[in-house]
Amino acid sequence: MLRVPVLSPSGKRLMPTKSSRARRWLKEGKGKVVYNDLGIFQVQLVNNPEEFNTQRVAVGIDPGKLYTAIGVQSAKSTLWMGHLQLPFKTVSGRMEQRLMMRRGHRGRRINRKVAFNQRPDRQKRFNNRKQCKVPPSIRANRELELRILSELSLIYPITTIAYEVVKARGDKGFSPVMVGQEWQLENLKQYGEVSQIEGWKTANVRQQLGLHKQKHFFGDAIPATHAVDGIALACSALIRYGIIDSQTMGWKGNVSVTPAPLAVIRRQTGSRRQLHLMVPAKGGIRRKYGGTVTRHGLRKGDYVAATCGNKTYCGWVSGDTSKQVSVSDHNWKRNGQFSKNSRPIDTTLNRINCDCG
Repeated sequence: MLRVPVLSPSGKRLMPTKSSRARRWLKEGKGKVVYNDLGIFQVQLVNNPEEFNTQRVAVGIDPGKLYTAIGVQSAKSTLWMGHLQLPFKTVSGRMEQRLMMRRGHRGRRINRKVAFNQRPDRQKRFNNRKQCKVPPSIRANRELELRILSELSLIYPITTIAYEVVKARGDKGFSPVMVGQEWQLENLKQYGEVSQIEGWKTANVRQQLGLHKQKHFFGDAIPATHAVDGIALACSALIRYGIIDSQTMGWKGNVSVTPAPLAVIRRQTGSRRQLHLMVPAKGGIRRKYGGTVTRHGLRKGDYVAATCGNKTYCGWVSGDTSKQVSVSDHNWKRNGQFSKNSRPIDTTLNRINCDCG
């Protein structure tokens, strides 16, 4: 049975309740619907309850290079599952692109007809390479995890965070998952008690709970690819393997894994603003490239409805040309290009009526 998160009138996180009880509260006027950035259905009580007793709620995080699993679990039910599509490749590509643009700019700036010792190149004034920063691609991955965790902490009464760690001998920089691991563990401490779980322990808990893990096609947005690891990590904070009596070893504690909603989350992939195109234009005049505001009064990411003949395409503005607007679907795949002669028909959704280009 699905559980609905509950807030007190003052915003305190309470234990989730059954959906039937939440519907009864809404019908009787004892509660109201509140919204959050994760799109989780949530109810806030109008009057204070008699008791504010809460149970342990654990969050399991299985970090990766391309995907991260997050699971929220209590002793009686599974509350939420998350499948994060990390921006590692996108950020890496943009950093390489920025490097090439900087090299090209420096190459064009140097006057090679002047002797080297007479060129006006300012030398560095101090050593600003401290070698203690987290790489941008890894930092973007970890910050997305923190963003989701911060939203979950506003919805559920989180007490424990189980984080899977990677331990290896030799060079610690061989794995993108291991880079910045200590930095992330320090950030997690502000949300609750942090427990570090190794991968083989996660597999043991998953096997004990009877959860099936898909060994291939890791990009599939289903619970069997990554979300089951997040649930297993969360359950590891509620059960553990140890001595039951003087002669028996077994699992201590009770936990129930139930169906829960799965959310597939990724960062918006809109192009950032650049001063000009990478390739210099003929005559030295370069047009603007990137940015969020198009030249036709729309912003990238606006939800629009574009009509082409008898068919209407609903999507998000992803780009523009001098006479057309590009509309893409939720996977940022372009549905088509439509005429710039658009007329807003619903300002709340920022919808437009476009002609086919």
